[in-house]
Amino acid sequence: MTAKIPLLIDTDPGVDDALALLMAFNDTAHDVVGLTIAAGNVGLQHTVRNALKLCEVAGRSEVPVFAGCAAPLLHPSPDAADVHGLDGFGDTGYAPAAHGAQAEHAALAILRLSHEYAGRLLLVTLGPLTNVAVALKLDPTLPQRVARLVVMGGAASAHGNLTPAAEFNVAFDPEAAHLVFQAFPQFDVADWEATLAHGLHHRRVEQWLAAPSPRAAFYETISRQTRLWSADRRGDHWHSADALAMALALHPDGATELVERPLAVELAGTVTRGATVTDWNRQTGRPDNARLLLRYDQARFEALVEAALAAA
Repeated sequence: MTAKIPLLIDTDPGVDDALALLMAFNDTAHDVVGLTIAAGNVGLQHTVRNALKLCEVAGRSEVPVFAGCAAPLLHPSPDAADVHGLDGFGDTGYAPAAHGAQAEHAALAILRLSHEYAGRLLLVTLGPLTNVAVALKLDPTLPQRVARLVVMGGAASAHGNLTPAAEFNVAFDPEAAHLVFQAFPQFDVADWEATLAHGLHHRRVEQWLAAPSPRAAFYETISRQTRLWSADRRGDHWHSADALAMALALHPDGATELVERPLAVELAGTVTRGATVTDWNRQTGRPDNARLLLRYDQARFEALVEAALAAA
């Protein structure tokens, strides 16, 4: 019997993070060994609280949650409370989880778990890369122990969502993303543009959320505000960036089109700070560090989302 793949998720829950976590908890081939939490979608006190609650709702309170960085490395950044709610979970006033976070800092947990599962660890980042950047500063050999890094972040052709050129996770802490992209020789990327190409029809999502399961009921409640926001601004389809990244992480064979290119982060641009610059024509001579998702099997993606929401 094949051993489960150890999965460490760095995240900032967040409604779409919550869906990705439900997908991870529902996957029988992977073992979620920890959640390392950063500020991003909302402040750290909320993202930690949300992670703990989601573990409880999913019946996975044994998964350790580690609080990490409460702010970007250098510069303050706006959050996404207008999309996710002031608490990141739709301002539903849910009862807090009965258990708490671990005492260990997220960056230290990343390093410890990278040693414990050296050569096997799947690291998936769903939020700003601050925790991973701090871990790299503490121990630059971290990439040698990570079997695979999957990043939700960036906009490969600079069609951003936080700014005209930059995607939220990278733009929230560009210096952190720069450090991570420089340190890891290769990583997989599900960016904002791939997200837009893999929308979920609102009617189908509503059908999934009507499933008779605690997960679906909780997710219907916390996602209502952001789904209404999306319907008002983006039409018939709702987009879950973190769910797409998790599909790529858990089932990479579902990707039907990937391209490898050098990817860098703009740190100083007046209107492009936080943009991910893809060297499409390989003009810089830098090595291909990013494997960019262009197309994922849509039916398979939707089946993974549906299964995660309907799971008992």
